Amino acid sequence: MALKKVLTIAGSDTSAGAGMQADLKTFQEHDTYGMVALAAIVTMDKATWSHDVTPIPFDVFNKQLETVISIGPDAVKTGMLGTQEIIKRAGEAFTESGAKYFVVDPVMVCKGEDEVLNPGNTEAMIEYLLPKATVVTPNLFEAGQLSGLGALKSIEDMKKAAKIIHEQGAQHVVIKGGKALDQDKSYDLYYDGQTFYQLTTDMFQQSYNHGAGCTFAAATTANLANGLAPKEAVINAKAFVASAIKNGWKMNDFVGPVDHGAANRIEKIDVDVTEI
Repeated sequence: MALKKVLTIAGSDTSAGAGMQADLKTFQEHDTYGMVALAAIVTMDKATWSHDVTPIPFDVFNKQLETVISIGPDAVKTGMLGTQEIIKRAGEAFTESGAKYFVVDPVMVCKGEDEVLNPGNTEAMIEYLLPKATVVTPNLFEAGQLSGLGALKSIEDMKKAAKIIHEQGAQHVVIKGGKALDQDKSYDLYYDGQTFYQLTTDMFQQSYNHGAGCTFAAATTANLANGLAPKEAVINAKAFVASAIKNGWKMNDFVGPVDHGAANRIEKIDVDVTEI
């Protein structure tokens, strides 16, 4: 039986822990056929590990989309997009592709959680991506930007933000709380427009978690392509990334990536699902 085809529209992380490299590894672990339309290339300074983002020329980006759309993806995921023009084109590409599922990982490049994101990019995501999203997977900072609520510091804050983001068009909203809310547990909030669910796992080693967000969104996308309902797709993705984080490893003095194959090769993690 042919594999489901899954497209990521994202940036390249040259260290290969996040970005389209993490997406392709995750797609492979879910027995799907991964494809890429590259939006940017991220390189690192070898002395400080500071990041440099180089956008792909728009005409080259568009030619990539034409190629992968002609193949016919079953599901599409976005990651780092970078410019309003690329964000708009990514939303158009999903519609043109005929894919059934669209997962938006609203990656926002910023130096810290207190720095205001370029409002043009945020507004472009709200206008061109969220109304088409099957699932959107912001972290706390990104959810605060999309909702306009700023810093989210509690489950109640997350619920308020999820409602606003759902009203902006996303069918299903997952806000990743992670380690920010508790030192012993990892909390994510899932909202389907009617019911809130708290998804909980134990908190694992956080020093080596590079690529966790990309991996979670990619796993959700692959699960949808393989026929899981959104809620089950998200729960399974959280279990997958929890295993990846628990088994993360040190790459160098600056970063350690998650282990994208841990759930299949080493262990599966249980997720507690509670209606709240």
